[in-house]
Amino acid sequence: MNGAPTAVLFDVDGTLVDSNYLHAVCWWDALIQAGHDVPMARIHRAIGMGSDQLLDALLPPDRDRDADDGIRAAHGALYATYWSRQRPLAGAPELLRACKDQGLRVVLASSADSREFAALRAALNADDAIDDVTSSGDVDRSKPAPDLVQVALEKARVRPEEAVFVGDTVWDVQACNEVGVPCIGLLSGGISREELRDAGAAEVYLGPGDLLETLADSILGTGRLLSARTAGAHVQRAARAQGDPGRDRGVPA
Repeated sequence: MNGAPTAVLFDVDGTLVDSNYLHAVCWWDALIQAGHDVPMARIHRAIGMGSDQLLDALLPPDRDRDADDGIRAAHGALYATYWSRQRPLAGAPELLRACKDQGLRVVLASSADSREFAALRAALNADDAIDDVTSSGDVDRSKPAPDLVQVALEKARVRPEEAVFVGDTVWDVQACNEVGVPCIGLLSGGISREELRDAGAAEVYLGPGDLLETLADSILGTGRLLSARTAGAHVQRAARAQGDPGRDRGVPA
């Protein structure tokens, strides 16, 4: 990316709304009901995939696939009990508005279905800062396939090099890599900095509030990866942050 971006594409679960662990619990319960005992740690690491790919990642290939729809339905019913209690991550609505105020087109790109996505938008309460949205119904393949990112680019009316994606999982980063969109990784979904960097994240921040705090210094503000000198300064700040391993904000992979 040579110039400043003109659009920012946001994942929602774990990036803007604090919902990843709720999903993990609901998938665990739904799988138990269907007779599958899957450790919750494995489930958490699959969050961010669409439900089709998530079940393929967690369950044996020779399973009765006719039961998959029932598992999805059970997860959806369990998760719906949390809709009214979902909360945005600290700084998430403000980050959306700051990006909008900066002149960026803001597009939400979520793997959720339409009803679930409506509940996420209600939790965010930031429609004034959102230009467009895309959800699972708009694509044939879910993340880590790049379809959702491609549709979000179309809705933002920009080329890949004119956008930045913000997500919280390696599946976000992999999808962005497929189409050449730089991805900022957030730790708010529970995936480690090292994993996000290894997947190819351009920058990593603690969460939306942390990104908001240094927005002007991020690739959303500068349009380029941090120079080695700036990265070194960030690392020095990290060393001074007592006991907070997340403070090396914005250091490129």
